[in-house]
Amino acid sequence: MADRSLRGMRLGAQSLQSEEGVTFSARVTHTYRCATCSKETVMIFSADAEAPDEWECKYCSRVATRLEDSAPVIVDHSGEKIARSHWDMLLERRTRAELEELLQERLTVLRERRGQQKVGA
Repeated sequence: MADRSLRGMRLGAQSLQSEEGVTFSARVTHTYRCATCSKETVMIFSADAEAPDEWECKYCSRVATRLEDSAPVIVDHSGEKIARSHWDMLLERRTRAELEELLQERLTVLRERRGQQKVGA
């Protein structure tokens, strides 16, 4: 078997297809400027794709804004939802007075249970 070893290519290293007859899609470059570090990031997109107004800066990982005619695009964040915490959702269902009352009830139950455990031990 050693005299008939298999010879071949490395897996995934090279393609057997040639680039003959391949037409690449049209490309467009967009420049993004970071407001924090003032560096520019150039990204290449397909001409058919809609370029996002914001992109992550590759230098400082903050938000960079797309430049259009050397001026940053104005991004409207008014339609975005604000993240709500558990406390915010709780306040939508109950008033603070109701929450204080529930807290006192639960504390009373816990204190009574703790007192019973001490007596039984």
